[in-house]
Amino acid sequence: MLKLLFAPTSPFVRKVMVCAHLTGQSESIALLDSAAHPVRRDARIAAHNPLAKVPTLILEDGHALYDSRVICEYLASRGDAANIFPASGPARWTALSRQALGDGLLDAALLARYERTARPEEIQWQTWREAQLTKVHACLDTIDTIASELVVEQPTIGEITIGCALGYLDFRFPEVAWRSQYRNAARWDEVFQKLPAMQATRPHEG
Repeated sequence: MLKLLFAPTSPFVRKVMVCAHLTGQSESIALLDSAAHPVRRDARIAAHNPLAKVPTLILEDGHALYDSRVICEYLASRGDAANIFPASGPARWTALSRQALGDGLLDAALLARYERTARPEEIQWQTWREAQLTKVHACLDTIDTIASELVVEQPTIGEITIGCALGYLDFRFPEVAWRSQYRNAARWDEVFQKLPAMQATRPHEG
């Protein structure tokens, strides 16, 4: 059985588990609790991943895969949903570029969150945090522009990543109130979040 070092609030773990559900492999993955943290290293993760980050997938032979981009493609390669990663041509580059867009939004959002939650208040840098949120809004503007091109049924890794990124904003950044500013993205996401794979992987504390 595959083993996944995970955290229930990680949007990158959610990406992996959405792919697992869409490819019919969610029941074949054992979830191993871990305590991923931007400062403190969890030895349980570091034993398999030198970055000590989730998600980390441990294969049956003991080898480990990381990060979410690699794990998702691995699951797609052995599952039933080949459309997640189009094989070639413009469709592939579009899907991968949209994955990068969603990942970039998440990277910026996580850095903004860590500035508030992981650094002592006396050394927090508000200007830097605001710069990360500017990146978040730039990504949201692009997602809003391409929303009419995003699909719900048979999503690619692009839609999956964008959906997980928007879900993370709902979970951790309600003050951003992105749905009122980016109406096209909000309409697509409202439908996308209802997919069984998205419902089954909603983030939660503990």
